[in-house]
Amino acid sequence: MVTQIPKAAYPRPFLKWAGGKSRLIQQYIPFFPKDYNNYYEPFLGGGAVFFYLQPIAAVLTDINSELITTYRCVRDNVEELICLLKEHQIKHNRDYYYHIRANSGGSDLEKAARLIYLNKTCFNGLYRVNSQGQFNVPLGRYENPNICPENLLRAASAALSTSQIKQADFTDVLNQATSSEDFVFCDPPYHPISNTSYFTGYNGNSFGEKEQELLRDTCAELASRGVKVMICNSDCAFIRNLYKQIDFNIYPIAASRSINSNIKRRGIIYELLITSY
Repeated sequence: MVTQIPKAAYPRPFLKWAGGKSRLIQQYIPFFPKDYNNYYEPFLGGGAVFFYLQPIAAVLTDINSELITTYRCVRDNVEELICLLKEHQIKHNRDYYYHIRANSGGSDLEKAARLIYLNKTCFNGLYRVNSQGQFNVPLGRYENPNICPENLLRAASAALSTSQIKQADFTDVLNQATSSEDFVFCDPPYHPISNTSYFTGYNGNSFGEKEQELLRDTCAELASRGVKVMICNSDCAFIRNLYKQIDFNIYPIAASRSINSNIKRRGIIYELLITSY
């Protein structure tokens, strides 16, 4: 059985992330495997599933280097990070926001504080970069943003304390997950359900059909080893057909979409939860 950190700390995601799973956890609970020892999440993002499960043995990876730097600083240097965020809180205004947005250098701690500051103050908490890899989201309309959630950061630090955190492509999980004692949760960039729903600003790289097929093949290889695999993705024929080919179980999940430039396209949609077990 999984050994867990006590729930009293209530760690939760400290970043707002497009496609975050906080609102879907209750629907996911019946589908989580009951028995595993090692947890792997190769598309970390906001980490909602990790923070809910709180596994002691976890390998958390993402291709986004800024995100990984931030998670490591939360894990290893949370008090120093809090001090920097308090400075951002004091100095925050429109001009300061655009000054920080335009300057991405500094130490790892300064980069982590910058990402959290921008995440808490930018429009819709959206992470997006341009073709040069520069963060380009405008200032959000917040009267008093909580730039430095001290207790949340400390709880996240405690939950992350025993986890490995590294920048890696999702296929790296093949180097580590090898048996039925392993559980891999995949929350990839979703396949678009329309010609206008592509989102490629997460790290400057697109995640198209070839990448979805490579992810499917990766999950099939993991399952052949006995690894328990769970994937979420958009509910569309392309994704359904991909996983039907390898005989995975497919479940529709009702989701609320809150990040969309067109307010009429926000609301209830259906996504897929796919399992190898």
